[in-house]
Amino acid sequence: MPFLNKKYRTTLSQVFILGLCVVLFTSLTSCGFKLRGDYLIAPELQNLYLSSVDTFGELTRIVKKHLKINHINLTTNLSADSITKQTTIQIPELRILKDKLDRRTLSVFDNGQVAEYEIIYTVNYQLRLPNKKAQHFSFSLNRDYQDDPDNALAKSRELSLMLSEMRNEAADRILRNLASIKL
Repeated sequence: MPFLNKKYRTTLSQVFILGLCVVLFTSLTSCGFKLRGDYLIAPELQNLYLSSVDTFGELTRIVKKHLKINHINLTTNLSADSITKQTTIQIPELRILKDKLDRRTLSVFDNGQVAEYEIIYTVNYQLRLPNKKAQHFSFSLNRDYQDDPDNALAKSRELSLMLSEMRNEAADRILRNLASIKL
C-alpha cells in the first residue's frame, strides 16, 4: 500500500489484527473450545453426592473444591428408605474408593543408598447413577524423585509439594472423566 501514508497503514494494520483476533476467538468459542479447568459436565451430574473412604483426606478435599469451582451442587446425603434401611440412589454418587502412594527404587548411589525413586499415586473411584450399575475407574500418576541425604529437609519439602501437585492432577483427571461421561 504505497499510496497510503504511514499513519493510515499503522491504523489499518491494527484494525486488521483486531479483526483477525475477533474471528479467531469466535471460531474457537463456537466449536466448544474451553480452557482447562472449566469442564462441561452433563446436566444429570450437576447435583452430586461425594463420598470417600477417607472423608477428610486431601484428595477428597481437593475434588470437593474442584467440583464447587465447576458449579456442581454437592448434596449432603443420599436418600434412604426409612422402612427397609436400605440406601436408594436418587442422585449420582461419586465415591473415592482408594488413593494409594507407592514408591519404587530407580537407582542407588555407590554406597548403597537410594538415589532416585519413582513415586506412583494410584486412585480408584466409582460413579453410581440412579437405576444403573456402578462404573469403576482407576488410574495411576508417576513421578521421578531424586533423593539427597545431605539435604533431607529440602527434599522432604520437595516431596510434599510433588504429592500435593499429584493430588491436584488426580482431581483434575476425575473431573475430566466426569465431563467425558455420556448419559
